[in-house]
Amino acid sequence: MIDEYSKHEKDYIEIYQEKGFTANFRYADGALINSETKIEYQPSDIYIVAQHRYEGMSDPEDMSILYIIKTNKEEKGNLLLGYGPSADLELAEFFKAIPEENISNDENINNITENARKDLES
Repeated sequence: MIDEYSKHEKDYIEIYQEKGFTANFRYADGALINSETKIEYQPSDIYIVAQHRYEGMSDPEDMSILYIIKTNKEEKGNLLLGYGPSADLELAEFFKAIPEENISNDENINNITENARKDLES
């Protein structure tokens, strides 16, 4: 992880929101739902374009993963999911069901920053 960015989820969420990932999603009845538009998505409708894992500084069992997602309807947002002992198992299974070809790290801000730095050094 690059030092320029804090290691806290909220800091990453703010950075991604500045990049247009502003939709808020919630999980209910086997679907991911945009809280504003109320559009429901199944795993095949979701594209994970970045993800960040966190472990609590004071409690190693406080673990989470921030998913940066796009949908087949061009909605962009994020979802923070606890994993480990605090995991929402139904939501975790939903994310496991996202097809592998729908998962990339193309918009990971750490990779983008690293690539930009390499370009400057060349």
